[in-house]
Amino acid sequence: MGDKTYNEVSEYYGKTLQGSEDLKTNACCTDTDLPEYVKTNLSNIHDEVLARYYGCGLVAPQVLKGARILDLGSGSGRDVYALAQEVGEHGSVVGVDMTDEQLEVANRHIEYHRDKFGYAKANTEFHKGYIEKLDELDLELESFNVVISNCVINLSPDKEAVLKQVWNLLKPGGEMYFSDVYSDRRVPVGLIKDPVLYGECLSGALYWNDFLTLAKDAGFTDPRLVEDRPLTIDNATIEARVAPIKFYSATYRLFKIDNLDRSCEDYGQAVIYKGSVPQHSEKFVLDAHHHIEKGRAFPVCRNTYRMLSESRLAEHFEFVGNGEHHVGIFPGCGEIMPFSALKSDSATSDSASCC
Repeated sequence: MGDKTYNEVSEYYGKTLQGSEDLKTNACCTDTDLPEYVKTNLSNIHDEVLARYYGCGLVAPQVLKGARILDLGSGSGRDVYALAQEVGEHGSVVGVDMTDEQLEVANRHIEYHRDKFGYAKANTEFHKGYIEKLDELDLELESFNVVISNCVINLSPDKEAVLKQVWNLLKPGGEMYFSDVYSDRRVPVGLIKDPVLYGECLSGALYWNDFLTLAKDAGFTDPRLVEDRPLTIDNATIEARVAPIKFYSATYRLFKIDNLDRSCEDYGQAVIYKGSVPQHSEKFVLDAHHHIEKGRAFPVCRNTYRMLSESRLAEHFEFVGNGEHHVGIFPGCGEIMPFSALKSDSATSDSASCC
């Protein structure tokens, strides 16, 4: 269904939709409460770019100064231009999209934004291409610090290929930070084939557990959920068609770090946040379970320790423990030892010796 899906999605986002008001549901066009610095960044973006925005979340991870970022399915360029202000003049943001009409809007305003940001040279560029076939573009392997995507991977007919391509393009210690739509069960084939439901970011949504499997198979051993919320479709006809499936908007971060543990293993380690990340002086949010207060020792599993110590985030933390003493699964990680505790001393020696 690859070529057919490409054509239908390109038609939907290039011709059917002329602005976010043309969407039939709110699945592809919702924003979380935006931090003030993000609102400031968006206020500097051209109105035509903003009008052609279709996204389901905020994709602005911390510590981007000087970074090289790739935006998958960049559309009219809203997120590219928002993050171009975060990476600064010495960073860069590259957008990839397959829709001519969207790319035309994005490219038309490169110089407008360079001037608006006060840069001597534009730090943005856009390429036409498929996010499943990034190896066909002139993109250097292991050259990106961060890969983002905003409500686009659900539109891909080959999501496994997307994740594998991203792994190849990320630097060691880099991360994929992206928002998308997920379902609470697998979507029936009949709904997947509906071009409107697909274009509205619903019927292409991955069942959440299938996504976790694909991410791990691509090398991202420990996917981290940053935030999520239920999606309200706000269209009674479409809601009835997809019932009883429930849909969610979720943001994940996937770190490219080799040989992470399959589970949250406790090695007696901790981190201390220095409070040095701009706009996050009192607390650093790694994911939904790791809200790390400034100046306070925060016990972490070995995976979290490595995500912070082997990435661009390292300079903002102090690290405690050498990781040489393993004490089991980290408490509160949803896994417990399956074996029963020892019987009391009153148990007979015969029963104690049975195996």
